[in-house]
Amino acid sequence: MLKKFIINGVENNSILDEMEVEAGDILLSINGMAVTDILDYRYLIADDTLVVEIKKPDGEIWELDIEKEYEEDLGVTFPEEMIGTKTCKNNCIFCFIDQLPSGMRDSLYVKDDDERLSFLTGNYITMTNLTPDELNRIIRYRIMPMNLSIHTTNPNLRIKMLKNRFAGDVMSYLTTFYDNGIAMNGQIVLVPDFNDGIELEKTLHDLKALYPVLQSVSVVPVGLSNHRKGLEKLRLFSQDDALKTLDIINSVHDEMEKKYDNGFVYPSDEFFLLAQSPIPESIYYSGFPQIENGVGMMADFKASVKEALQTINVRKTDSPLKITAIKIGILTGTAAYDYLGNLVDAIKTELPFLDLTVFPIINHFFGEAITVSGLLTGSDILTQMKPRLDKNPCDLLLLPENALRSGTSTLLDDWTLETLGEALNVTIHSIPVQGEDLLQALLDK
Repeated sequence: MLKKFIINGVENNSILDEMEVEAGDILLSINGMAVTDILDYRYLIADDTLVVEIKKPDGEIWELDIEKEYEEDLGVTFPEEMIGTKTCKNNCIFCFIDQLPSGMRDSLYVKDDDERLSFLTGNYITMTNLTPDELNRIIRYRIMPMNLSIHTTNPNLRIKMLKNRFAGDVMSYLTTFYDNGIAMNGQIVLVPDFNDGIELEKTLHDLKALYPVLQSVSVVPVGLSNHRKGLEKLRLFSQDDALKTLDIINSVHDEMEKKYDNGFVYPSDEFFLLAQSPIPESIYYSGFPQIENGVGMMADFKASVKEALQTINVRKTDSPLKITAIKIGILTGTAAYDYLGNLVDAIKTELPFLDLTVFPIINHFFGEAITVSGLLTGSDILTQMKPRLDKNPCDLLLLPENALRSGTSTLLDDWTLETLGEALNVTIHSIPVQGEDLLQALLDK
């Protein structure tokens, strides 16, 4: 018997809206196939001709013949049971969710490990709760790329790090994806004294054999907050640790670059900052396959600032730029402060009429070891910026949008840009981490 789903809603002017399908109708099947969740739906609608079976509340069955563009959506709003979230069954020694302070919104404490979110939103999964049926469905539907949390290919070490006795067969999953041509991206959270050093060398040796189906691997350092009571004792990377780690990664990166014209494995920006080593140029990142994972974001930002400045210089020769002189502050985490400060100096050299200041925000909320802008909170911004602005007011503050919950103006501790701006008596805008967006924001003011 086909599983049935009640339609929550139908988007205005969508295909099903025009065919008079309404909220409360039941989606029975698409091309005779049951729709068990959002992945089934996405796969089954990927055609230009469909037969959609709908059951109306009075019991009448509608069989809709639909012709559409291949990637065009039908306009369904999904009920919760079609989306859901598979939660993580691991107890990873490095899990950041375990290190969150109490009192935050409930959604932040949800540990997802859902292959559907890997495909739909780019989340990374450990594969420890991936059933044979789900694995076969990924292969059958050609769901890719899959974003996979690998960490180590040493079975016993992975069991130890994930604290899950089923975590050791990672190479079996990777090999299955490889044999079936399912494109993958991998992530390694590196923990000193666990999966670094010789273990990292072994892991990268195993993984490079899966290229090009395994398209890229990122290596990010473990993040440690001040809220680790009762958790495994871990330490941060020292500068020497970071330098040795970069040597290991770059040895494989350079080998793959020479052999395939693709670096394959990339350290996150934090490793270069920890090592006090220069951030590579854009070419190092082979198209930035994992920029959303903090890998190459600073190099891309620098390149986009340079390109945007060149565009502005062309505009200056055509017509004078009309700029209202206002004081603008740019907020950032402590890790990127020096790097961003140098970029701002370059901007001011080309556009000396801009009054810009970069403000580093120390992360007291999670702990001073957390230095990235994506984990800034409203409370830290308020307490540190209030005395600064009282002494030297700004007309505008700019905050990287990666500090906000996606699609909102809300920070991790539920401050919004609006309420924070009112408390500081200043306008605060968010901007993408792109040079052209920063310059556009500056020149629009």
